[in-house]
Amino acid sequence: MADRDPDSIKAEIDEAREQLALTVDSLAARANPRRLADDLKAGVVRFVRQPAVAASLAGVGLVVIVVTVRRLRQP
Repeated sequence: MADRDPDSIKAEIDEAREQLALTVDSLAARANPRRLADDLKAGVVRFVRQPAVAASLAGVGLVVIVVTVRRLRQP
């Protein structure tokens, strides 16, 4: 093993430490519960805004209203 200059070893350690800090920061941002919840919410909103899904939900809502009104009117 060749002898290395202490300054170059320190520089390598500092570079590795900086790279590790960036990795940890990136993982922390990706695992943030608030961000995960926001991403999930955005995905659900995108899904529900699709025309076929919106029409299906409107139909189900209409059926629920009709059934509720009928049950309330029955003696």
